[in-house]
This record gives sequence, structure tokens and C-alpha cells, in this order.
Amino acid sequence: MEKHPGTFVIAEVSSGKIIASNNLRLAASTLQTPGSTLKPFILMSLLDLHRVDPAQKLICHRKLQIGSAHLDCTHPISVAQLNSDDAIAYSCNSYFAQVSIRLTGNELLQTFRRAGFDSPTGLTENEASGRIHPPSNNDQIQLEALGADGIEITPLELLQAYRKLALRKRNGDIGKDAPVFDGLEHSVAYGMARAANIDGMKVAGKTGTAASRTNPRTHGFFVGYAPAEKPEIAIVILVQHGNGADAATIAQTAFAEFARENPSK
Repeated sequence: MEKHPGTFVIAEVSSGKIIASNNLRLAASTLQTPGSTLKPFILMSLLDLHRVDPAQKLICHRKLQIGSAHLDCTHPISVAQLNSDDAIAYSCNSYFAQVSIRLTGNELLQTFRRAGFDSPTGLTENEASGRIHPPSNNDQIQLEALGADGIEITPLELLQAYRKLALRKRNGDIGKDAPVFDGLEHSVAYGMARAANIDGMKVAGKTGTAASRTNPRTHGFFVGYAPAEKPEIAIVILVQHGNGADAATIAQTAFAEFARENPSK
């Protein structure tokens, strides 16, 4: 972590055993708004309910204001129309603001509960539990789906949710969620999480940048797994005073070390 305040945790995908960590206590106890790391779970629900065509391209309007919150897209301007795979890779707020209101408030709540965002993971002792506020209108649904308000989770809860995704990929249990898994790989290959990319091994992951109600300074997440084809490790990184790109840069070091120690992977 060098001089970055925060935490990282690496777990074995198959068993959930924590194999490396920095400030594990913080990972288990701090509650943070998760930002764009929630987008894969939103897309999975929409795909399961047949409320989004993964191939359909939606226009990115870039400028996005929901209530008093400004959540403009930061991906390249050249990316103007996106399908669901692209929307994950480029973390398009405009896309997810448009599709998230196809879910009811209760459906969104159940989406996050299925992901385990309000329950301890069992990965360590003395864990906090995330808080999910039931949204009551479209603005609240959009803000919560974008991880900007209405939900706070621990880094360990986020790690466990992505470890379960990695288990599905490892077991070939992809089904209709292929755009989610493709988007996570493309996010690292050329999208918003490309700072985590390394030579010689495919990585899948997602960044998130958000601010809490009590602190206007942003914090950044990276969460993902590798090797992307058959995951063996899952990682979460929280940089308390930074952004998702900062967290992805730290993740790159960890993935590079894993690749060095496991040259056949």
C-alpha cells in the first residue's frame, strides 16, 4: 500500500481462505459507499429478469445529475454508444442510470442482499455488516445502483461477492451472464480498470470511486480475480483518499507478483 491509507485482502477463490492482507481489521469493519463496483450485480439482475438486451447499444449522455449529485461519465468521449459488455468495461454511469430504473426498489434491495452486501462473510472474526437502504423512488434507485448513496458495505463483503463470481467462472457456470464476465475482463484489458492489467495473464475486475456522506473526499476500490479464465485468487483494495485508478494500480502489483510466482497460470 506504500503511503496509501486503506486496506487490501487477497483470498483463494476455491476455499475463501485469506492468503494475504494489509489492515484486515479495516477491511472487516469499515463501511464505505462502493461506487461502480456494484454495476455487475445490477446487470445480472436485469439479465435474469429479461429487462435488458445485452446487445442493444444505449447512448451515453455523459452529463448526469440525479438530485443534487453530479455523476458525469469519465470514460473516453469516443465511447458514445455502449452495449452491456461495454457499459461494464467503461463503467458508464449514463447506461446504468437508464437501465437501473427497470428494477423496482425491492428488486434492487434483493439484488444486493443476494450478493451478501448486508451480512458478514465469515472470512474473519468481528465483521461489520453492510447497510442497504430500501429505495422508494427512481432517483434513489439510480443513486443506489451506482453505489453513490443508500448503500454502505465492507471491503470483505465486496471481496466475497466477487469471489463468488470468480467461482462461477472457474466452474463454467456463466449462463446468460456472459456479458458481465466479458465486461469485467475488458475493463482490465482496455477499460476503466486497465491500470490493473499485466502482461501474460488475463485479469478481470472493476474499479469504483465514491464519496461518503460524512467525507467529501473520494475513496477508491478495485475488486477482481485472476487468472480470468480459471480464477485462483480474488482481491479487493480500498484506497481511502484516492480513486479507483489508484486502487487498480496497487492491484497490478499484486497480480504481477502472483503471475511471477505461478508462471504456468
